[in-house]
Amino acid sequence: MTLHQSTAVGRQELLEEASRFIEQYGAELGLPRQETEARMSRIADELAESGTYTHTSGELAYGAKLAWRNSNRCIGRLFWDSLIVQDARAAKTEDEIADAVFRHIEYATNGGKILPAITIFAPSASADRPRIRIWNEQLVRYAGYAQADGSVIGDPISAELTRFCEELGWRGAGTPFDVLPLVVQLEGREPRWYDLPEGIVLEVPLVHPDLPSFGRLELRWYAVPFVSNMRLEIGGLHYTAAPFNGWYMGTEIGARNLADAARYDMLPKLAALMGGDTSREAALWRDRALVELNVAVLHSFKSKGVTIVDHHTASKQFALFAEKERQSGRTPTGRWSWLIPPLSPATTGIFHTRFDDTERTPNYFYQQALPRMDREGKNKG
Repeated sequence: MTLHQSTAVGRQELLEEASRFIEQYGAELGLPRQETEARMSRIADELAESGTYTHTSGELAYGAKLAWRNSNRCIGRLFWDSLIVQDARAAKTEDEIADAVFRHIEYATNGGKILPAITIFAPSASADRPRIRIWNEQLVRYAGYAQADGSVIGDPISAELTRFCEELGWRGAGTPFDVLPLVVQLEGREPRWYDLPEGIVLEVPLVHPDLPSFGRLELRWYAVPFVSNMRLEIGGLHYTAAPFNGWYMGTEIGARNLADAARYDMLPKLAALMGGDTSREAALWRDRALVELNVAVLHSFKSKGVTIVDHHTASKQFALFAEKERQSGRTPTGRWSWLIPPLSPATTGIFHTRFDDTERTPNYFYQQALPRMDREGKNKG
Protein backbone atom coordinates (compact mmCIF):
# COMPACT_ATOMS: atom_id res chain seq x y z
CA MET A 1 0.00 0.00 0.00
CA THR A 2 1.52 3.31 -1.01
CA LEU A 3 1.48 6.69 0.66
CA HIS A 4 -2.01 8.27 0.64
CA GLN A 5 -3.71 5.32 -1.10
CA SER A 6 -5.09 4.22 2.26
CA THR A 7 -6.59 7.62 3.11
CA ALA A 8 -9.65 9.52 2.01
CA VAL A 9 -7.35 11.98 0.30
CA GLY A 10 -7.04 10.51 -3.16
CA ARG A 11 -4.34 11.16 -5.70
CA GLN A 12 -6.26 13.95 -7.38
CA GLU A 13 -6.74 15.81 -4.11
CA LEU A 14 -3.09 15.27 -3.22
CA LEU A 15 -2.14 16.62 -6.63
CA GLU A 16 -4.27 19.70 -5.96
CA GLU A 17 -2.61 20.24 -2.56
CA ALA A 18 0.81 19.82 -4.13
CA SER A 19 -0.10 22.22 -6.92
CA ARG A 20 -1.20 24.94 -4.48
CA PHE A 21 2.05 24.68 -2.57
CA ILE A 22 4.29 24.52 -5.64
CA GLU A 23 2.51 27.52 -7.15
CA GLN A 24 3.08 29.51 -3.95
CA TYR A 25 6.66 28.30 -3.70
CA GLY A 26 7.42 29.36 -7.25
CA ALA A 27 5.66 32.72 -6.93
CA GLU A 28 7.30 33.74 -3.65
CA LEU A 29 10.76 32.70 -4.80
CA GLY A 30 10.28 34.34 -8.21
CA LEU A 31 10.92 31.16 -10.19
CA PRO A 32 10.32 31.18 -13.96
CA ARG A 33 6.83 29.99 -14.85
CA GLN A 34 8.15 27.17 -17.00
CA GLU A 35 10.17 25.85 -14.06
CA THR A 36 7.05 25.67 -11.88
CA GLU A 37 5.06 23.95 -14.63
CA ALA A 38 7.86 21.44 -15.23
CA ARG A 39 7.98 20.66 -11.51
CA MET A 40 4.22 20.07 -11.38
CA SER A 41 4.49 17.76 -14.36
CA ARG A 42 7.13 15.68 -12.58
CA ILE A 43 4.99 15.53 -9.43
CA ALA A 44 1.98 14.38 -11.47
CA ASP A 45 4.08 11.60 -13.02
CA GLU A 46 5.42 10.58 -9.60
CA LEU A 47 1.91 10.47 -8.14
CA ALA A 48 0.61 8.39 -11.03
CA GLU A 49 3.40 5.88 -10.54
CA SER A 50 3.66 5.62 -6.77
CA GLY A 51 0.68 7.40 -5.20
CA THR A 52 2.87 10.01 -3.56
CA TYR A 53 5.64 12.48 -4.30
CA THR A 54 8.80 13.74 -2.61
CA HIS A 55 9.64 17.32 -1.77
CA THR A 56 12.97 18.68 -2.88
CA SER A 57 15.22 20.01 -0.12
CA GLY A 58 14.34 23.54 -1.16
CA GLU A 59 10.61 22.86 -1.07
CA LEU A 60 10.90 21.19 2.32
CA ALA A 61 12.84 24.10 3.80
CA TYR A 62 10.52 26.78 2.44
CA GLY A 63 7.44 24.80 3.40
CA ALA A 64 8.62 24.59 7.01
CA LYS A 65 9.19 28.36 7.04
CA LEU A 66 5.75 29.01 5.59
CA ALA A 67 4.25 26.77 8.27
CA TRP A 68 5.78 29.02 10.90
CA ARG A 69 4.53 32.12 9.08
CA ASN A 70 1.03 30.60 9.02
CA SER A 71 0.99 29.58 12.71
CA ASN A 72 -1.85 31.68 14.11
CA ARG A 73 -0.96 30.91 17.72
CA CYS A 74 2.67 32.09 17.50
CA ILE A 75 3.64 35.62 18.50
CA GLY A 76 7.25 35.22 17.30
CA ARG A 77 6.65 35.00 13.55
CA LEU A 78 8.69 38.06 12.65
CA PHE A 79 11.65 35.70 12.32
CA TRP A 80 9.95 33.02 10.19
CA ASP A 81 12.39 33.34 7.31
CA SER A 82 15.39 32.71 9.60
CA LEU A 83 14.30 29.15 10.46
CA ILE A 84 17.16 26.69 9.97
CA VAL A 85 15.88 23.45 8.42
CA GLN A 86 17.63 20.13 8.98
CA ASP A 87 16.53 17.47 6.46
CA ALA A 88 16.54 14.14 8.33
CA ARG A 89 14.24 12.21 6.01
CA ALA A 90 16.97 9.60 5.49
CA ALA A 91 16.89 8.55 9.17
CA LYS A 92 15.30 5.09 9.28
CA THR A 93 15.98 3.58 12.71
CA GLU A 94 15.15 4.76 16.20
CA ASP A 95 18.87 5.24 16.89
CA GLU A 96 19.30 7.42 13.80
CA ILE A 97 16.26 9.49 14.75
CA ALA A 98 17.49 9.94 18.33
CA ASP A 99 20.94 10.99 17.10
CA ALA A 100 19.37 13.59 14.81
CA VAL A 101 17.26 14.92 17.68
CA PHE A 102 20.29 15.23 19.94
CA ARG A 103 22.19 17.08 17.20
CA HIS A 104 19.23 19.44 16.90
CA ILE A 105 19.23 20.16 20.63
CA GLU A 106 22.95 20.93 20.69
CA TYR A 107 22.88 22.99 17.50
CA ALA A 108 19.82 25.08 18.35
CA THR A 109 20.87 25.66 21.98
CA ASN A 110 24.15 27.11 20.70
CA GLY A 111 25.52 27.82 24.15
CA GLY A 112 22.52 30.02 24.93
CA LYS A 113 22.53 32.06 21.70
CA ILE A 114 19.48 30.16 20.54
CA LEU A 115 18.95 29.45 16.84
CA PRO A 116 15.41 28.82 15.48
CA ALA A 117 15.58 25.36 13.92
CA ILE A 118 13.55 22.36 12.79
CA THR A 119 14.56 18.76 12.07
CA ILE A 120 12.21 16.99 9.65
CA PHE A 121 11.93 13.22 9.43
CA ALA A 122 10.27 11.13 6.71
CA PRO A 123 6.57 11.78 6.00
CA SER A 124 3.88 9.34 7.09
CA ALA A 125 1.37 7.21 5.22
CA SER A 126 -1.38 9.41 6.61
CA ALA A 127 -1.93 11.98 9.30
CA ASP A 128 -3.64 9.32 11.43
CA ARG A 129 -1.03 6.56 11.02
CA PRO A 130 2.42 8.00 11.71
CA ARG A 131 5.43 6.14 10.36
CA ILE A 132 7.53 8.02 12.90
CA ARG A 133 6.30 9.55 16.13
CA ILE A 134 8.06 11.41 18.91
CA TRP A 135 5.80 11.05 21.95
CA ASN A 136 7.29 13.94 23.92
CA GLU A 137 5.35 17.18 23.73
CA GLN A 138 8.69 18.93 24.02
CA LEU A 139 12.12 17.37 23.55
CA VAL A 140 13.14 18.76 26.94
CA ARG A 141 10.61 18.68 29.73
CA TYR A 142 10.60 17.86 33.42
CA ALA A 143 9.01 14.70 34.78
CA GLY A 144 5.88 14.74 36.92
CA TYR A 145 5.64 11.98 39.54
CA ALA A 146 2.06 11.41 40.69
CA GLN A 147 1.78 10.69 44.42
CA ALA A 148 -0.80 8.61 46.27
CA ASP A 149 -2.34 11.73 47.83
CA GLY A 150 -2.98 13.25 44.40
CA SER A 151 -0.04 15.66 44.49
CA VAL A 152 2.72 15.65 41.88
CA ILE A 153 6.46 16.02 42.36
CA GLY A 154 7.72 17.95 39.35
CA ASP A 155 5.61 19.14 36.45
CA PRO A 156 2.00 17.89 36.53
CA ILE A 157 1.64 18.38 32.78
CA SER A 158 4.17 15.57 32.35
CA ALA A 159 2.49 13.06 34.65
CA GLU A 160 1.07 10.95 31.84
CA LEU A 161 4.29 10.90 29.84
CA THR A 162 6.22 10.12 33.03
CA ARG A 163 4.01 7.08 33.69
CA PHE A 164 4.43 6.05 30.06
CA CYS A 165 8.22 6.28 30.33
CA GLU A 166 8.21 4.30 33.57
CA GLU A 167 6.12 1.58 31.92
CA LEU A 168 8.78 1.45 29.21
CA GLY A 169 11.45 0.92 31.88
CA TRP A 170 12.79 4.42 32.56
CA ARG A 171 13.42 5.51 36.13
CA GLY A 172 14.01 9.10 37.21
CA ALA A 173 15.61 10.44 40.36
CA GLY A 174 12.29 11.69 41.69
CA THR A 175 13.24 15.38 41.97
CA PRO A 176 11.05 18.29 40.79
CA PHE A 177 13.35 18.90 37.83
CA ASP A 178 14.23 15.53 36.27
CA VAL A 179 14.57 15.75 32.48
CA LEU A 180 12.43 13.11 30.80
CA PRO A 181 13.89 10.78 28.17
CA LEU A 182 13.18 11.02 24.45
CA VAL A 183 10.52 8.52 23.33
CA VAL A 184 10.55 7.46 19.67
CA GLN A 185 8.24 5.01 17.93
CA LEU A 186 8.27 3.60 14.40
CA GLU A 187 5.07 2.27 12.87
CA GLY A 188 4.49 -1.36 13.85
CA ARG A 189 7.18 -1.32 16.56
CA GLU A 190 7.25 -0.75 20.30
CA PRO A 191 8.32 2.73 21.47
CA ARG A 192 11.92 3.15 22.60
CA TRP A 193 13.28 5.65 25.11
CA TYR A 194 16.64 7.41 25.17
CA ASP A 195 18.14 9.39 28.01
CA LEU A 196 19.29 12.77 26.77
CA PRO A 197 23.11 12.82 26.73
CA GLU A 198 24.89 14.38 29.69
CA GLY A 199 25.42 18.10 29.26
CA ILE A 200 23.14 18.48 26.24
CA VAL A 201 20.34 20.28 28.11
CA LEU A 202 21.05 23.88 29.06
CA GLU A 203 19.21 24.89 32.23
CA VAL A 204 18.96 28.27 33.92
CA PRO A 205 18.85 28.51 37.74
CA LEU A 206 16.38 31.25 38.62
CA VAL A 207 17.33 34.14 40.90
CA HIS A 208 15.78 37.55 41.51
CA PRO A 209 17.78 40.78 41.21
CA ASP A 210 16.18 42.36 44.31
CA LEU A 211 14.82 39.45 46.39
CA PRO A 212 17.66 37.31 47.81
CA SER A 213 15.09 35.02 49.45
CA PHE A 214 13.85 33.99 46.00
CA GLY A 215 16.71 31.50 45.87
CA ARG A 216 15.04 29.43 48.59
CA LEU A 217 12.50 28.28 46.00
CA GLU A 218 15.33 26.46 44.16
CA LEU A 219 13.70 27.00 40.77
CA ARG A 220 15.22 26.39 37.37
CA TRP A 221 14.04 26.05 33.79
CA TYR A 222 15.44 24.67 30.55
CA ALA A 223 16.68 27.19 28.02
CA VAL A 224 14.92 26.12 24.82
CA PRO A 225 11.27 25.22 24.07
CA PHE A 226 11.65 22.34 21.58
CA VAL A 227 8.12 21.54 20.36
CA SER A 228 7.98 17.92 19.20
CA ASN A 229 4.36 16.73 19.21
CA MET A 230 3.06 18.60 16.16
CA ARG A 231 2.53 17.45 12.58
CA LEU A 232 4.00 19.54 9.80
CA GLU A 233 1.83 19.54 6.68
CA ILE A 234 3.31 20.74 3.39
CA GLY A 235 1.57 20.33 0.07
CA GLY A 236 -0.61 17.46 1.31
CA LEU A 237 2.28 15.46 2.82
CA HIS A 238 2.36 14.82 6.57
CA TYR A 239 5.58 15.06 8.55
CA THR A 240 4.50 13.59 11.88
CA ALA A 241 7.97 13.92 13.40
CA ALA A 242 9.36 17.42 12.92
CA PRO A 243 10.62 18.92 16.19
CA PHE A 244 11.22 22.66 16.06
CA ASN A 245 12.16 25.54 18.32
CA GLY A 246 12.38 29.27 18.67
CA TRP A 247 13.19 30.87 22.00
CA TYR A 248 11.12 31.60 25.06
CA MET A 249 8.96 34.60 25.72
CA GLY A 250 9.46 35.11 29.44
CA THR A 251 5.78 34.78 30.35
CA GLU A 252 5.69 31.23 29.00
CA ILE A 253 7.84 30.28 31.97
CA GLY A 254 7.01 32.93 34.55
CA ALA A 255 3.27 33.29 33.99
CA ARG A 256 2.38 29.75 32.91
CA ASN A 257 4.87 26.93 33.52
CA LEU A 258 5.86 28.02 37.01
CA ALA A 259 2.74 30.01 37.93
CA ASP A 260 -0.28 27.98 36.78
CA ALA A 261 -2.07 26.17 39.59
CA ALA A 262 -2.05 23.04 37.43
CA ARG A 263 1.72 23.31 36.85
CA TYR A 264 4.35 24.26 39.44
CA ASP A 265 1.95 26.62 41.27
CA MET A 266 4.68 28.84 42.72
CA LEU A 267 2.68 32.03 43.32
CA PRO A 268 1.52 31.19 46.88
CA LYS A 269 5.07 30.26 47.92
CA LEU A 270 6.59 33.36 46.36
CA ALA A 271 3.92 35.58 47.87
CA ALA A 272 4.72 34.15 51.30
CA LEU A 273 8.42 34.89 50.78
CA MET A 274 7.50 38.45 49.83
CA GLY A 275 5.42 38.84 52.98
CA GLY A 276 2.23 39.40 51.04
CA ASP A 277 -1.25 39.25 52.54
CA THR A 278 -2.62 36.05 50.99
CA SER A 279 -5.77 36.04 53.12
CA ARG A 280 -7.74 38.18 50.67
CA GLU A 281 -7.76 38.38 46.91
CA ALA A 282 -8.20 42.16 46.94
CA ALA A 283 -4.60 42.48 48.18
CA LEU A 284 -3.57 41.38 44.65
CA TRP A 285 -0.89 39.14 46.10
CA ARG A 286 -1.09 36.87 43.07
CA ASP A 287 -0.44 39.78 40.73
CA ARG A 288 2.50 41.06 42.76
CA ALA A 289 4.06 37.60 42.91
CA LEU A 290 3.41 37.04 39.22
CA VAL A 291 5.30 40.18 38.24
CA GLU A 292 8.27 39.32 40.42
CA LEU A 293 8.39 35.75 39.14
CA ASN A 294 8.59 37.08 35.61
CA VAL A 295 11.26 39.57 36.63
CA ALA A 296 13.30 36.65 37.95
CA VAL A 297 12.92 34.64 34.75
CA LEU A 298 14.01 37.49 32.48
CA HIS A 299 16.84 38.51 34.79
CA SER A 300 18.17 34.96 35.15
CA PHE A 301 18.12 34.14 31.43
CA LYS A 302 19.77 37.41 30.49
CA SER A 303 22.39 37.05 33.23
CA LYS A 304 23.34 33.65 31.81
CA GLY A 305 23.42 34.93 28.23
CA VAL A 306 20.43 32.82 27.17
CA THR A 307 18.13 34.23 24.48
CA ILE A 308 14.71 35.28 25.78
CA VAL A 309 12.21 38.02 24.96
CA ASP A 310 9.85 39.93 27.21
CA HIS A 311 6.17 40.11 26.26
CA HIS A 312 6.18 43.83 25.49
CA THR A 313 9.04 43.46 22.99
CA ALA A 314 7.44 40.34 21.51
CA SER A 315 4.16 42.20 21.01
CA LYS A 316 5.95 44.99 19.15
CA GLN A 317 7.77 42.40 17.03
CA PHE A 318 4.45 40.82 16.12
CA ALA A 319 3.07 44.21 15.09
CA LEU A 320 6.08 44.58 12.77
CA PHE A 321 5.44 41.10 11.37
CA ALA A 322 1.80 41.98 10.67
CA GLU A 323 2.82 45.18 8.90
CA LYS A 324 5.36 43.30 6.75
CA GLU A 325 2.66 40.83 5.81
CA ARG A 326 0.40 43.67 4.67
CA GLN A 327 3.22 45.24 2.69
CA SER A 328 3.71 41.87 0.96
CA GLY A 329 0.05 41.81 -0.04
CA ARG A 330 -0.97 39.22 2.53
CA THR A 331 -3.52 39.49 5.32
CA PRO A 332 -1.82 38.70 8.65
CA THR A 333 -3.56 35.90 10.53
CA GLY A 334 -3.62 35.20 14.23
CA ARG A 335 -5.58 33.73 17.11
CA TRP A 336 -6.10 36.60 19.55
CA SER A 337 -6.54 34.41 22.62
CA TRP A 338 -3.09 32.88 22.03
CA LEU A 339 -1.29 36.04 20.93
CA ILE A 340 -2.10 38.16 23.98
CA PRO A 341 0.47 37.54 26.73
CA PRO A 342 -0.72 36.05 30.05
CA LEU A 343 0.80 38.97 31.97
CA SER A 344 -0.61 42.51 31.61
CA PRO A 345 -2.11 41.84 28.17
CA ALA A 346 -4.00 45.15 28.06
CA THR A 347 -0.67 46.99 28.05
CA THR A 348 0.23 45.54 24.65
CA GLY A 349 -0.96 46.56 21.20
CA ILE A 350 -2.14 43.04 20.43
CA PHE A 351 -4.84 43.27 23.10
CA HIS A 352 -6.49 46.12 21.20
CA THR A 353 -6.25 44.49 17.77
CA ARG A 354 -8.17 41.71 16.05
CA PHE A 355 -6.79 39.32 13.45
CA ASP A 356 -8.16 36.99 10.81
CA ASP A 357 -7.98 33.45 12.26
CA THR A 358 -8.11 31.68 8.89
CA GLU A 359 -5.93 28.57 9.04
CA ARG A 360 -3.61 28.23 6.06
CA THR A 361 -1.23 25.54 4.94
CA PRO A 362 1.61 24.74 5.16
CA ASN A 363 1.13 24.66 8.93
CA TYR A 364 1.71 22.77 12.16
CA PHE A 365 -1.15 20.72 13.61
CA TYR A 366 -1.69 18.90 16.90
CA GLN A 367 -1.64 15.11 16.92
CA GLN A 368 -3.21 12.43 19.10
CA ALA A 369 -2.04 12.06 22.68
CA LEU A 370 0.02 9.19 24.07
CA PRO A 371 -1.02 5.62 23.26
CA ARG A 372 -2.39 3.50 26.07
CA MET A 373 -0.10 0.91 27.63
CA ASP A 374 -1.06 -2.29 29.41
CA ARG A 375 0.68 -3.43 32.57
CA GLU A 376 3.37 -5.23 30.62
CA GLY A 377 4.18 -2.02 28.73
CA LYS A 378 2.75 -3.18 25.41
CA ASN A 379 1.51 -0.46 23.09
CA LYS A 380 -2.29 -0.54 22.89
CA GLY A 381 -2.59 2.23 20.28
